[in-house]
Amino acid sequence: MKSPNHFKVRLRDFIVTKDGLIFSCVDYHHPEGVRGVLRYVPDENGQRTNGTQNFTKYDFDDAFQYMRTHKSNWVTDVHIIPWDQIRQVLTPPERLAEIFLSDPRIEEITETLLKGGIPLDKMGITGSFLPGVQNSGSDIDFVVYGPDWFKARDIITQAKEDPKSNIHHLDEDMWMRIYHKRIPDIGFDEFKLHEIRKGNRGMVGDTYFDLLFVRDWDQINEPVGRGKDIGSKTIQGLVTDAQLAFDSPSIYKLAHPEIEYVLSFTHTYAGQILEGETLEARGIVEELAEYKRLVVGTSREPKGEWIRSLTLLESSRRR
Repeated sequence: MKSPNHFKVRLRDFIVTKDGLIFSCVDYHHPEGVRGVLRYVPDENGQRTNGTQNFTKYDFDDAFQYMRTHKSNWVTDVHIIPWDQIRQVLTPPERLAEIFLSDPRIEEITETLLKGGIPLDKMGITGSFLPGVQNSGSDIDFVVYGPDWFKARDIITQAKEDPKSNIHHLDEDMWMRIYHKRIPDIGFDEFKLHEIRKGNRGMVGDTYFDLLFVRDWDQINEPVGRGKDIGSKTIQGLVTDAQLAFDSPSIYKLAHPEIEYVLSFTHTYAGQILEGETLEARGIVEELAEYKRLVVGTSREPKGEWIRSLTLLESSRRR
């Protein structure tokens, strides 16, 4: 979405403000300024560096505390960066084109996708690599835009089975690390069962990477807006459309007598259900003018909220 000052910004871009703060963009729509979350603050004693300046990394809760102290008028449900305070928009495709030949791990992922037919301008890198403040322990957050994401996922899945490739499956310790980081409201075995078939996680050498979906520009429509919360509910329904299941939020269209969509604002349940499967979900029902939807992930670490595929679980029990 373009601002009045002609910045074009979408999910997983980064914003550098005039006073050097670095934010991740967390939305496609920015009516009053870029909707983001603070990630890095200039700090001469910080443990991250871009080669010329040191930074401290802020996790979600600490970022909100910092913003409430230093820029409280920017704090809503996220952080609203005024257009006139933006110095630079960092985009994943531009950064990937700059650095992929300089890092063998990123080069392997990029070249694998290029050979499979994914254009370079449909790929990108986000996370700490985007502002150049990664360290030796940083994961790789690799972006693919639009429908090419699904093709890219299949290419990565094939690469994991190729003995000549340096891209491979996660081991049990890594699955457990991810589970404890996400703190989902489902057990480990159920979590792993859903995750393995998604195909959006892998290892390149000994480095973990995510394959992240971001909408292409022509997929970005006008926002629906917030509705009225009317209470918690557990539902089951047939998923009739999962094209945006890996987006943020994840979106599942349902055949259900009351709830038309299920949205997940936690990455744990991205890609959790395939089209044609029966979903079970618990979250907050939100009433809009023309329909109701169920929202999962109403807090950073939602408790008592989940999405699971009853179809997958039943299939697993029959094996």
